[in-house]
Amino acid sequence: MVADQFTILWTRLSKEWKMSLEQSLAPLTEGQLHVLELIEQLKQVKPSDLIEYLSTSPAAITTLLDRMERNQLIERTRDEQDRRIVWVTVSEKGKSEMERGRQIRNQLVAGSLNRISEHNQQLLVYLLGKVANP
Repeated sequence: MVADQFTILWTRLSKEWKMSLEQSLAPLTEGQLHVLELIEQLKQVKPSDLIEYLSTSPAAITTLLDRMERNQLIERTRDEQDRRIVWVTVSEKGKSEMERGRQIRNQLVAGSLNRISEHNQQLLVYLLGKVANP
């Protein structure tokens, strides 16, 4: 069955990418890279805003942001009008690490995609787009 074959191949590829990415990104993690990209995309967020994008609890988000702040990847600032609100932004070091992470990830994915022709790469992206956006 095609679904079984796809599952086996996708799981293997995802596992290989995850292991390679985690080793290459260190000390940054894949999860931290994802959070940096989210914050950068949204420009300025409250920690609670991340809940809809991450499959985790508010406590886990706080722990992750604490670790990222200790590593100077993000900055937290209080809202000037409402001091209860804390805004999270990407720091300069975070931007640098995010760019490094993107380059590493792109090289990893390109290494896999280069096993097939450019035409088939475009076809694969097109087909995955169809599967991901029904």
